[in-house]
This record gives sequence, C-alpha cells and structure tokens, in this order.
Amino acid sequence: MSLVRFLARPMLASSFVLAGMDKLKNADDTAAQLSPLLRRAAESLPFRANEKVLARVIGGTQVGAGVCLALGKSARLAATVLAVISALNGYVEWRSADISSKDGRDARRKQLLKNVSLTGGVLLASVDTAGKPSLAWRAEHLAADARKSTGKQLKKADKAVRKAVGA
Repeated sequence: MSLVRFLARPMLASSFVLAGMDKLKNADDTAAQLSPLLRRAAESLPFRANEKVLARVIGGTQVGAGVCLALGKSARLAATVLAVISALNGYVEWRSADISSKDGRDARRKQLLKNVSLTGGVLLASVDTAGKPSLAWRAEHLAADARKSTGKQLKKADKAVRKAVGA
C-alpha cells in the first residue's frame, strides 16, 4: 500500500466513523432528523421496523464501513457503502436545515458542500484498485489470452492433421 493510501484512507474514514458514533449515541435525535426518510424505508420493508433501530443500523453501518475503509479491508465495498450513506445524509441535512435566516442558509450551503466533498472522496476510493487490476479487467484479459491460446492450439492441430493426411 502506498504512503498516500496509508494516510488518506483513515483521514477520509475518520469523519464517517465519528458521525456514525454520534448517530449511535444520539439515536433519538438521528431518528427525528431522518424521520421522513426512515418512515418511507420502514414502510417498504416486509417487516415492522422501528425508526430508532433503523437510525442505529445506519450509524453502525457507517462506523463499520469507516473502520474497514481506514484499515484497507474491503475498502472498495466500504467506500461504496459510505458513498450511499453520505449521499443520503446530504439529502436529509439539506431538507431539514433551517433556512429562515442568512446564517442558516450559509450553514446549509457549507454542510452541503462538505457532504458533496465527502461523497466525492469515497466515490474515488470505491474505484481505487490500489494499483491492482480490477476483476473485470482481469477477466477480460484472461478471456483474450484464452482465445489466443486456443487459436494457436487449433492452428497446430490443423497443421498436424494436414501433415498426417498428406503423408
């Protein structure tokens, strides 16, 4: 792992881990803030779900994915989860912000920019292969190598058959 990744992943993840811990500690406040969105999510689930429990699940997921990203364990998956959570969080904060005053509107704009920046950071981390080719790239090149190898083998077999028939 490069020095940049070694430093950048924990730096990026720290914000998510702390926000997730805050959501876990203040599940009532989180549930109240996320209430409209959580109510819709709870309605779409096939079982009865409590908004406070869903808020804790989101907070726990955020902590877990943040720790995984910081440690570089399943970093791409963790970053993808954090990107979804960050986008959701940005939407919820944008909708619930107080915009009755100029200071409130400025705070809302700053919060939105922070959320957009964090979402962009984890999106970049979600596609970072750490210098290793992705599974799609490896599969594509494996198939191309197999086609080349098979073609060479067919040419050799054809040559041997023609030689045997001609002899």
